[in-house]
Amino acid sequence: MLSPLNPKRSYLPRPLELIAATIARLLYRVRSSGSLDIPAQGGVLIIANHLSYVDPVLLQLACPRPIRFMGHKALRTHWFFDLVFRWSGAIGISSKSASDGMRQAIRALAAGEVVAVFPEGQISRTGQLMVIKRGFEVLARKANVPVVPAFIDGIWGSVFSFAGNTYLWKSPRLMPTPIFVAFGKPMTPEEAEPAHARKLMLDLGADAFEQRPVLRRHLARECVRSLAKQPARLQVIDRTADRKPVKAGQLLAAAAALSRHIKRTVPEHRVGIVLPPGAGAFIANLAVACAGKVPVNLNFTTGRSALEVSMRIGGVKTVISADIMKTKVPNFPWPERTLDLRKEIEAMGGKKAILPWLIAAWVLPNQLIPAMLGLPTVGDRSEAGLLFTSGSSGEPKGVALSHRNILANCAQVSSLSILPERCSLLGCLPVFHSFGFTITLWYPLIRGCRVVTVPSPLDTRKIIDAIHEESATVLIGAPTFVRPILRKAKPGELRSLELVVTGAEKLPDDLYEAFMKQFHLEIMQGYGLTETTPASNINQPHPPITTFTAEPQVGKKAGSVGRLLPGMTARIVHPETGEEVPAGEAGIVWFRGANVFSGYLGDAEKTQAAFQDGWFVTGDLGRLDEEGFLFIEGRLSRFSKIGGEMVPHGTIEQRIGELFELYDEDGYSAVVMGVPDETKGEALVLLTTTDITADQLREKLLGAGLPSLWVPKVIRRVDKIPVLGTGKLDLKACREAAMETTGC
Repeated sequence: MLSPLNPKRSYLPRPLELIAATIARLLYRVRSSGSLDIPAQGGVLIIANHLSYVDPVLLQLACPRPIRFMGHKALRTHWFFDLVFRWSGAIGISSKSASDGMRQAIRALAAGEVVAVFPEGQISRTGQLMVIKRGFEVLARKANVPVVPAFIDGIWGSVFSFAGNTYLWKSPRLMPTPIFVAFGKPMTPEEAEPAHARKLMLDLGADAFEQRPVLRRHLARECVRSLAKQPARLQVIDRTADRKPVKAGQLLAAAAALSRHIKRTVPEHRVGIVLPPGAGAFIANLAVACAGKVPVNLNFTTGRSALEVSMRIGGVKTVISADIMKTKVPNFPWPERTLDLRKEIEAMGGKKAILPWLIAAWVLPNQLIPAMLGLPTVGDRSEAGLLFTSGSSGEPKGVALSHRNILANCAQVSSLSILPERCSLLGCLPVFHSFGFTITLWYPLIRGCRVVTVPSPLDTRKIIDAIHEESATVLIGAPTFVRPILRKAKPGELRSLELVVTGAEKLPDDLYEAFMKQFHLEIMQGYGLTETTPASNINQPHPPITTFTAEPQVGKKAGSVGRLLPGMTARIVHPETGEEVPAGEAGIVWFRGANVFSGYLGDAEKTQAAFQDGWFVTGDLGRLDEEGFLFIEGRLSRFSKIGGEMVPHGTIEQRIGELFELYDEDGYSAVVMGVPDETKGEALVLLTTTDITADQLREKLLGAGLPSLWVPKVIRRVDKIPVLGTGKLDLKACREAAMETTGC
């Protein structure tokens, strides 16, 4: 926690220190951890992330010892910064003559002072930790002093940070901005390497993010407050059948009235929801949450047996749906208590029941509406939603997502400024899909951005028309759903789009290039899992260059899924030894962060297998480069160990697609699966919708330089490659087809 102000708290003259500290405390509420680990005597080098111009002030408020900061000497050309440098005793350093500043810093450290440096070299303009540059370790070794890593969280988005691509022009905050500064354990000069320092700073960033007050709040309360704040805001444009615009106040009023009805008539804690993306899904989910219950959006595209297991695990006995869904999904195991959303609204009084809440939304303060609904102020780690995942390869697992998980992921995505309040989001992903659940349902309710809904990601023509007619600016989907747009859309129909994001599966190079060529739109690849609520990584456009910046910054990198979202940290671990691998080498991706779930519902065994020393083991193979970009190599289950060698299915599939010109325009065309083999452990089977002979396959793959071991020995022609409703491969069905081929 903060130490009391004392005469030696900074190098500023005492009167200026008092004035600066008073102003800073009015604007920021600074808390900290680990400050007691900072050596009380002797030289210490502090390295910290750099998100704003006030970072030195925040760091000094959290540190019990006076700090001498290092900063760009070029800033002294401005009279204000020149005064700051002189009054604070800051050390100026220039890229043209760095040795002068380095010598001054070494002398200060040797004299027993605390020196702080921002090793990114400049303020981050992406909101993420940039590459850690060399140089700080030289100071530590020459002065022979310990290095203390630190991370400042919470300042991004406020004035003086570059959020929204501007430093100053932002809406003022009425309350002090909560800031948390996490200090790490001191490192010896020998341990102070850039890669190691970056890893420790990310760990501290995850710890600091966990302290954000917003994460303790209640999801439904936050949504209700946001909707009531701007009741006239156009929130949803439902294009399920006829175009139906729904304002924020209308959505809130319908959900509030329905929540009272659900609370009176539904005894179970969890309520099933079987609805496509649309106003009905928004109302049903918010109403269930406002009723103090947990919405369970069920995957109606999966098999009956999987649904029965899901409903049993979740204890779902009541399902909110629509009568038309019973016709469209005849094999769904509808429970006896299946409620038609429209009829339930009519039964509770229809417009008469909704009108009082609509009036309240317009005339009462937005803080009062949640109290009228009896919503708690704290949700934190209690369950807020239940989704089911099989990892595309097994039986359903119940992923219980907490209020903290969902609020954290919404805050993480919001902090990157890629989905601002002004955006118009095309919502076509199923609500049972983790991305559809968090990013196209809860996120818009909290953030206030508009959603244009289309009932299915397979309705390509409807999606194109919705983008064109509603001027949607953001499209999110799996590559499987985005690819048909290439064939059916004309360039002018996507003119309003500013951002296209894909996830759930690897973005094929040909799709990326074709989209750029045809629509002049760059697809940003992201990554996540249901267990990470779901987003963990995303590429974003390069931030603009400012006059205060010596060099450009990178927001995206080809072939990667982007940097970690703020508040997350990662490890790359060898799949067999369990040891962490160096930067650039591939291994199993482990995650930690506030958006990572705490376990599978009612399955302690699977939960235990999913975590290692507090880290979530994703099961995906990936590598991190020095700049923090994650490259996903494939799923561990999508590798075969043949003759002691790990053979990647995805790489073989990609080469087959290139060599045989299979562009997957109507779905997957070729999938490689591994099956048991007595002699080499596993054998490869190719499932394909195209006529390919074994000789053709071998000749082309060997000619392309692939090892003989990587050539599938068995080929099976199929009418269609099995795919889940989320757009991912149905690996379980693919494996069964491969096993049938070999008679296993």
